[in-house]
Amino acid sequence: MNVSLFWDKLSKVILLLLVVALLLFAFLQYLPLIRTNQNYRKELLACDARVAEQERLGRQLRASIDSLQNDPKAIERLARGKLGWAKTNEMVIRFEPAGRR
Repeated sequence: MNVSLFWDKLSKVILLLLVVALLLFAFLQYLPLIRTNQNYRKELLACDARVAEQERLGRQLRASIDSLQNDPKAIERLARGKLGWAKTNEMVIRFEPAGRR
């Protein structure tokens, strides 16, 4: 009876070890797939961040276009700033950066 109990416990331990080995084998088989999936998720998050930045830039550019199409003062500001234009009897003073001489 002692021997039977020993073999009974030993067979349960062997069965448990076999199940653990199978689970470990399955995990190791899927590990490269899991890592690939993690890399894809990182790429997806980076792409989402780039898309959000481009959408923000697009909204900003649409607002600028709308402003230039509908607001005469925006056109005047642009002409004064970029082209250095001035109204009659106005004096334009340009400041050069400190390093340019």
